[in-house]
Amino acid sequence: MDLFSQNKSIKSPLADRMRPKVLKNFVGQEHIVGKGKLLRRAIETDMLTSSIFYGPPGCGKTTLAHIVASSTKSSFEMLNAVTSGVADVRKVINEANDRQRMYGISTYLLLDECHRWSKAQSDSILPAIEKGIIKFIGSTTENPMIAMTPAIVSRCRIFEFYQLNNEQVKQSLKRAAIDSEDGFGKMNTKVDEEAYEHWANIANGDVRSALNALELAVLSTHADKDGVIHIDLEIAQDSIQKRLLKCDESYFYDMLSAFCKSLRGSDSDAALAWFARLIHAGVDPKIIVRRLFAHASEDVGLAAPDAMLQVSAAAKALEFVGMPEARLSIAQAIIFVCEAPKSNSVVMAIGQAFSDANKSTHHPVPNHLRDTHYMGHDKLNRGKGYKYPHDYENHYVEQVYAPQDCSDKKYYIPSDQGFEERIKTIRKHKKIQK
Repeated sequence: MDLFSQNKSIKSPLADRMRPKVLKNFVGQEHIVGKGKLLRRAIETDMLTSSIFYGPPGCGKTTLAHIVASSTKSSFEMLNAVTSGVADVRKVINEANDRQRMYGISTYLLLDECHRWSKAQSDSILPAIEKGIIKFIGSTTENPMIAMTPAIVSRCRIFEFYQLNNEQVKQSLKRAAIDSEDGFGKMNTKVDEEAYEHWANIANGDVRSALNALELAVLSTHADKDGVIHIDLEIAQDSIQKRLLKCDESYFYDMLSAFCKSLRGSDSDAALAWFARLIHAGVDPKIIVRRLFAHASEDVGLAAPDAMLQVSAAAKALEFVGMPEARLSIAQAIIFVCEAPKSNSVVMAIGQAFSDANKSTHHPVPNHLRDTHYMGHDKLNRGKGYKYPHDYENHYVEQVYAPQDCSDKKYYIPSDQGFEERIKTIRKHKKIQK
């Protein structure tokens, strides 16, 4: 009996019993296992190299690994990154080495939750991968480019799995309902179409969650007088919790990125949609407000100075009123930032200023700009020659203010947007157009 031989008794969970055993029964992921696709060809020819299966829960990552296990002529081992240590890895590698040396048989190692492995654990398997002793298959819900060590990622081919759509989830549910060997085909079960639709919608692409709901509904429902277990919409609704938005670390950053790009792109509807989804997924609203502060300067700036005031007011509302009431103030700030005229003049100016500061050499502060708050400054000629702007017409007078090595630099260049157009007019009036 191999590693993936399963107990098919009624005690085994339906989701486990209904795992497809061959590629033709595998649902979804046509972009990587469709006819003629690389991953499908590699599995069918038993030529799969070290790989990482990356995607949301319940989309088929572990199931496909089971299919590889049942179709390969190689040995197959499985570890979980949460419970396994370096000693477990070394044991698998030693056995794989003996197997290859004595029998010429290769070994696959499936590591579930592979993003949970430490650097030491990852490093322990690298030589075996490089020598071909182990063919590594990692399964993870986290973006491997962020969550895994580069050494492992660089030696693997990454296959991204997508969330299943409702029709694909319903297809798996209906197969389980009529399957006589592993499903409920022998239990005289009748499931209404509305029940399938509800499960598929609430499961949000997670087949495992949908199958668990079907199993609970069937096993907890008494047969009617005709011996039929009838699952209607009401029973389906009772068998599954309300829809939750998945928000692992990778998806969180993707949604936050989409939110920020919507602000910059002046799309209020999109920004509000991402804001609502982030909050619904349990994200701290302070994170949203912090991003609003950044974009009020980065993408709006002095084209609409009131953007910063709107965001500050939203931050105060969040502090003093709290959620959910503060949603209104935050939404108002979001809409203002989106609809305001856009300018990146501030971010360009400060970026160049910091770049020059990083490259600058030490120069003394011009004498007329030096500190004069202390007694005796006049004996050192500190501040000598400084012109007090308020003593001049329009409260302005030309003089050198900049450090010596950047006196000719033009950092802030106002755009033609919003209030910045007025700034340009004022500059022209002062005859210092930069």
